[in-house]
Amino acid sequence: MDSSPNWFVSLLIIGSAFLLANVASAEDDYQRCEIAVNKWATSQLSQEVKEDKHTLHDLLFFLHIPRTGGRTYFHCFLKKLYSSRLECPRSYDKLRFNPRKANCRLLVTHDDYSMMTKLPNEKTSVVTILRNPVDRVFSTYEFSIEVAARFLVHPNLTSSIQMAGRLRKKNKGVSTLDIWPWKYLVPWMREDLFARRDARLSQNLNHVESKDSYNMEDFAMPLHQYINDPIALDIVHNGATFQVAGLTNNSYLAESHEVRTCVQKYQSLGKSVLDVAKRRLDNMLYVGLTEDHKGSATTFAHVVGAQVISQLVVSNSSKEHQAKNITEQSYSIAEFQSQNDQHETTPIDESPRTLSPASGEIRKSMTVGKLVEAYETCISNLRKSQSQRRINSLKRISPVNYTKEARRQVPESVIEQIVSLNRLDMELYKYAQNIFAGQHEQMIQKLLQERQSSILMNSYITAPWENILLITAIILVVVAVFSFLNAKRRMSKVKI
Repeated sequence: MDSSPNWFVSLLIIGSAFLLANVASAEDDYQRCEIAVNKWATSQLSQEVKEDKHTLHDLLFFLHIPRTGGRTYFHCFLKKLYSSRLECPRSYDKLRFNPRKANCRLLVTHDDYSMMTKLPNEKTSVVTILRNPVDRVFSTYEFSIEVAARFLVHPNLTSSIQMAGRLRKKNKGVSTLDIWPWKYLVPWMREDLFARRDARLSQNLNHVESKDSYNMEDFAMPLHQYINDPIALDIVHNGATFQVAGLTNNSYLAESHEVRTCVQKYQSLGKSVLDVAKRRLDNMLYVGLTEDHKGSATTFAHVVGAQVISQLVVSNSSKEHQAKNITEQSYSIAEFQSQNDQHETTPIDESPRTLSPASGEIRKSMTVGKLVEAYETCISNLRKSQSQRRINSLKRISPVNYTKEARRQVPESVIEQIVSLNRLDMELYKYAQNIFAGQHEQMIQKLLQERQSSILMNSYITAPWENILLITAIILVVVAVFSFLNAKRRMSKVKI
């Protein structure tokens, strides 16, 4: 008897059982993820929107989303408003400061929104800038390679890593390699660039077939390969949404890894995270857009800058008043003790103890208008230095050259894939555009009201002089009319 049919039936049964088991396992995994994501989202959405979100609080947290232009805001806006004494030490990967200290007034970092769990929530205002997700992915790719290319001055990868380590210890500062997400992306690209350079040298390869800077695989990882790598899938794509929601791989939340992994695995769960990110933006003092540079800068200056100036001027006045009181008290105590306790064995410090006023914290003459002017000058110089640095870095992997013209050569299929991979960021960016439009309109309306109030106030100030002239003119006219009528009456009496 032929047993082949029996074997076939057995294999079919086993295969079906295995398939059903996998389906059941997948369903269980989805349900587990759905529960985890919904539980986290519900806990975050239960937080009410701040009623005073438009008011600057004691601590300003600039949530810096990479490649959105945040560095220019820090150097050209915030450093002109806050002194270094008021700036909190950058945390990046570990909270290396106490944000509840009085002098900690400004925090600028790539940390995600989970940083708020370490900050005094009720005393913290958050600001951020968003960028078109496609442009942000391009810029992230370019910057990763640009920074990694700087290490090609070394003969090999090992040498570059050792030298970087020595320099970081020597300088005792914060390196790009310490900052999220570059501490993951730059070493990845650095290793890739050295491998491709070694391959070119071993093959004595000098000819370049491609003219597309984003697809020169002999010199750098092609863009289409970069965007599909697991590292980019975890860190780059939808990075703005995960950062605003507080779910990056640099998060302080214990459940962040599970929630982020579930959302990356099951697209349908992304809406819950997106809703949380939108709520975060709703609670922020300011939301800017990289693409609307001028409008965003002007709005930032009036919405944030004006309040910082007002807040610090009040703070400085208070400190100067406090310093004056302490100085007067010190003189009084010294004078009293010198007169009534001349035999005191402990010498008295005759120099008064004064609190140094925060004169360096903000220029007393600073205004919003001057702040905008200073920003324009600063950003022009900063862009020049950044451009030159990029040119010097990319020379090491020439003919690769990332420009706006080169971006236009990237196939539409790659652009469409970037859009698809960043569906959450695309939605969040649209939402941010609406928020910014509202903030910008409110700023314009406020400026118009202030202008009208100023004109009205000026009219009140000049009114007395204008009234005097008007009254004088009226009196003269009345006198003239009265004189004319009186003279006419006399003339008529004489005729009679």
